[in-house]
Amino acid sequence: MNRYDKLSQSVIAVLFLSLIGFVLILNLILPKREFSEAENRKLEQFPTFSFHSFISGKFTSNFEKFITDQFAARDVWVGVKSSADQAIGKKESNGVYLGKDGYLIQKFAEMKKGELEEKIQSINAFHAATPDLTKYVILAPTAVSVLQSKLPTYVSENRELDALHTVKTSLNPGIRYVDVYPVLSLHQNEPIYYKTDHHWTSKGAFYAYQQLSRQMGFKPMKEEEFDIQTITDDFYGSLYSKSGFRNLHPDSIDLYVPKHEGKVTVDYVEEEQSTNSMYAMDNVKKKDKYTVFFNGNHSMVQIKTSNHKGKKLLVVKDSYANSFVPFLTSHFSEIYMVDLRYDEGDVAALAKQHQIHDMLILYNMNTFIEDPSVNYLANEEG
Repeated sequence: MNRYDKLSQSVIAVLFLSLIGFVLILNLILPKREFSEAENRKLEQFPTFSFHSFISGKFTSNFEKFITDQFAARDVWVGVKSSADQAIGKKESNGVYLGKDGYLIQKFAEMKKGELEEKIQSINAFHAATPDLTKYVILAPTAVSVLQSKLPTYVSENRELDALHTVKTSLNPGIRYVDVYPVLSLHQNEPIYYKTDHHWTSKGAFYAYQQLSRQMGFKPMKEEEFDIQTITDDFYGSLYSKSGFRNLHPDSIDLYVPKHEGKVTVDYVEEEQSTNSMYAMDNVKKKDKYTVFFNGNHSMVQIKTSNHKGKKLLVVKDSYANSFVPFLTSHFSEIYMVDLRYDEGDVAALAKQHQIHDMLILYNMNTFIEDPSVNYLANEEG
């Protein structure tokens, strides 16, 4: 090896080490983000250290998640990797399948042993502690189960349906499980899920609302009784950002507004803000346009309607409920939406305080598996 080759290798090594050092410094000095708008989720924060967490491996595991989530220019690197994968024909990136007809479909969450059973037990324990509260459960299947014809040909996925069956057969018989998979499957050729986002569309939520009405015993509104308004046709959702796949068509977002719409008052309790609309229309200008529904997620939202003869409803929910609950305002006088991911407050006490006798637990199956907050219900007393 001549002197020139040695010098070239030395320069390359110095540049490489300098790049690594620069990235490390950036990771140290850049402010830590709490939320990823691109992925629409909370980001891992620096874990609390204790001797027990270190010995158990929990601290190390959470620290790795922290580094991954807070890595400098993370969104850029995800996009670069996915573009390279797409160029060589790969159909999966960062837990998202590139499906047929431009669909991005999220993989079903990985389940730890006993995790699902623990959540079922938590709901059953809450049911036993609150016998005066009639409970309904909707666990919405995601596109990976309903739109299997859109998955890459090499993918066969039944774990979500198996998990749904486990929940259905393991809940206390006194809890009314609302199975929305059959009705969604029946309409799978309609736009019931966004192509670039993990949520169901307003149309998908509408079909689930009709299914709930049969269990609750009220007459649902027909689709022709709504004025369906397209508020944007330029929505690139969470899966578009998470996967990094590009050259895809954006989604549209529709609002189902009753042609004979009653008045509503929406109170964001923790924020101490009030409005007369369930829709934050300014959010169509933002990246996460799905937050047009109730301005995103909040610890508690109280909705009062003009249907003064209706009953009251408590909804323990994730973001799938945000496009679902507007359908219920024609049938209830008051609706209380509680998101346990943001506040583990006393749900039973809330129901008793406001004399609520009906409760809906509504999650999409991925959130139900991945998020531990539903277990807070096990600690409550009636």
